[in-house]
Amino acid sequence: MQRILNNPAVKYFREARAELGKVSWPTRKDTAMYSTVVLVLSLVTAAFIGGLDLGLTKGLEALISVIPA
Repeated sequence: MQRILNNPAVKYFREARAELGKVSWPTRKDTAMYSTVVLVLSLVTAAFIGGLDLGLTKGLEALISVIPA
């Protein structure tokens, strides 16, 4: 039994569990708020990059159509 308790893998998981007990976990309200902030900022960033891509695509198409072949 002592050999199992001295196993490095067992020791690692025992210490990891002890450290997780010291963690200050956010409340459900905080988690919901942070998740909402991340979702909104992700959507705003996606819309900005999508708009930039569309604008640059249309600008390049207009530039190409002006240049004679």
